[in-house]
Amino acid sequence: MSAAGFLLVAAPFAVVLSLTVALRPRRTDAIAPLRLAVVRAAVVTGAFAVLVVELLGALRLLTLPAFAVAWLIFLTVAAGAAVWRRRRDGVSGDPAAAARAGLARLAGRWRTAGRGERLLAGTVGGLVLVELLIALLAEPNNFDSQTYHLPKVEHWVAQRGLEFWPTAIHRQVTIPPGAEYLLLHLRLFTGGDALHNLVQWAAGVGCLLAAARIAAQLGGARRAQLLTAFVLATTPMVALQATSTQTDLVCAAWVACVATLALDGLRRRAGAGTLLLLGAAAGLSAVTKTSGLIGVGPLLLLWSIGQLRLAYRGSPGRAVGGAPGRPVLVGVGAAGGAGAVEGRGHPAATTGALPRGGVAGTRAGPSRVAGVAGVARTAARSLLVLLVALAVAGPFLARVQAEFGHPLGPPRLRESIPMERHDPASVLVNALRIGHTALDTPLAPVRAGTAEAIMEGARVIGVDPQDRAITFGREVFPVPAWYPDEDRVAFPLAGALALVGAVLALARPARVAPGAAGALRAYAVVVVAAVLLHATMIKWQPWGNRLLLYALILAAPLAGLWLDALFRRRLAPGRRSVAAGLAATVLATSALAGVLALSYGFPRRLVGAGSVFTTSEWDTRFLRRPQWADEFRVAADAVRASGARRIGLVQQNDNWEYPWWLLLRDADGRPPELVALESVLPDRPPATPASTDAIVCTGSPAACVKLVPTGWVLTWQGYVGYALPPT
Repeated sequence: MSAAGFLLVAAPFAVVLSLTVALRPRRTDAIAPLRLAVVRAAVVTGAFAVLVVELLGALRLLTLPAFAVAWLIFLTVAAGAAVWRRRRDGVSGDPAAAARAGLARLAGRWRTAGRGERLLAGTVGGLVLVELLIALLAEPNNFDSQTYHLPKVEHWVAQRGLEFWPTAIHRQVTIPPGAEYLLLHLRLFTGGDALHNLVQWAAGVGCLLAAARIAAQLGGARRAQLLTAFVLATTPMVALQATSTQTDLVCAAWVACVATLALDGLRRRAGAGTLLLLGAAAGLSAVTKTSGLIGVGPLLLLWSIGQLRLAYRGSPGRAVGGAPGRPVLVGVGAAGGAGAVEGRGHPAATTGALPRGGVAGTRAGPSRVAGVAGVARTAARSLLVLLVALAVAGPFLARVQAEFGHPLGPPRLRESIPMERHDPASVLVNALRIGHTALDTPLAPVRAGTAEAIMEGARVIGVDPQDRAITFGREVFPVPAWYPDEDRVAFPLAGALALVGAVLALARPARVAPGAAGALRAYAVVVVAAVLLHATMIKWQPWGNRLLLYALILAAPLAGLWLDALFRRRLAPGRRSVAAGLAATVLATSALAGVLALSYGFPRRLVGAGSVFTTSEWDTRFLRRPQWADEFRVAADAVRASGARRIGLVQQNDNWEYPWWLLLRDADGRPPELVALESVLPDRPPATPASTDAIVCTGSPAACVKLVPTGWVLTWQGYVGYALPPT
């Protein structure tokens, strides 16, 4: 990477840092203000990155100079906003001094933390740093990335636009591209994929920060927040995805941003800035992965109910005995709650005495007219959130609508993943199978026994456990999911802790979060609703745990809160020691699972066969299918030696395309001209074989033979073949 490329890569990080300063909340009672500022900065930066791709793509300007100008302008604006904010707040001195002061405060908090809190924070920090190391050392080798995530980025670069192209792999154009939009920036800056893994790594850090803030908003003190981050950081699925070019963690991060912003709406009326941020985060979730909307929908509904409640009960801006403008925090009997102040271990104080079911600082009752006006304003604000979300995700949805006549893509996509039966019995069976796979353990007898019980129960209620209407493709339930593989690894510990936390939050919220029982119960209802909606809408599939990642992020604060409540409860000495010992054992096991996932996980690991330290760059890319590495290279060498420039592709829906973009690239980095000889897009006909200089094939030799022109020489080796015209 050139020096200019390095500076451009630093631009997004500098923008986030500047916006963190510029968007820090002005209210002194804001919960975890630094984390809130980071969430705001991330959402603004993500929305900018997506909209820039859409704008420049429409102008066919997906080029390095255009992106460099856009980021330099944005960085100038962000830095200027940070300087203006510091001056407005009366902050003097250079930024370096402020950074040193911040580090000093952080060191002070470390000194005041207990031994357990230090252990939790140290484990989380260590795992994040190891993930960063693996993300930097390992080449992208995710299976789906080889098939469609990274090829779509290369197609955009080659054609300098976002228009769809003929392809046999429909997922290259039908699956939402939000995460790939972010990869496109790094691809243009660096000229390759060396930093592609950093997008998911950054998303993982964002998930930890947002989830910890949610725990604070629900009344959790410092230990509860650390426990939340610990449960997430040690979950193998989170640790493994944080080093990959998969997209589930990016989606989960945007959903978590929606959650923490929505919870703020239970405490005070949302301003214009919050509405824009909430809409942008929802739009980023939609344009990244459609399944994320299953979590976003209930969260926005909770936010709307909270805003309606505040509007109907009158203006929340006047506290008892206070001045206008001070916030009113909803108490235990209401839908909001107090949380922990950033860096402190105690809940934020509420304002005034709280009547049961009421809001402090309101008069005896607002007039009917005022209530109606408040409801109308809330409805208008909710509409604004939806319009902003549509502005972010709308351009892609419009292209899909124009291409396939439906915003969710062709029938084969709409029928393969979503549930096709919604009767209660089918939904119940689907939910049980999803839960079985998500909570899978290495204990084979347990796995076999519970799976057989689910299948026998399904037959008793008249549902085929392998029914194609509730099962993806030709897959067969059950499958082992305990092995630390980024695509399917289960999360039994984190899932069990979250389930217990959800039950306690619904049944005994006052015991878990005495200062925010109402908010905790409402949030738990939202999390449970999202999981139930997932089981109602998404078919079971072997890699379905990836699709549940957003729900796990949302549920982690429930686990952290009840664990903290367990540690602080005053039980009898014997009972307390047993409960604390069991909880400590679970946490230690969770930490071991996270360490083992990074050490021996697949397809990126620290030690053993396939280690990032001992495996070559090319072999790392093919750890999923090592037998294909030489086959791709031999075919590409032959095609390059022939001098071919326009190269035809013959492949099926799940074949690897990305290696061709790497191997057939010019010495100066210019992408090859790859054209599909088969297309599943009705209005995008494929190229004719005679118009190409060479043909490369993967998968089926029979499909390749049908398209090779007469007289051409076809050479086939295992999975890969190539055809050249006669000399």
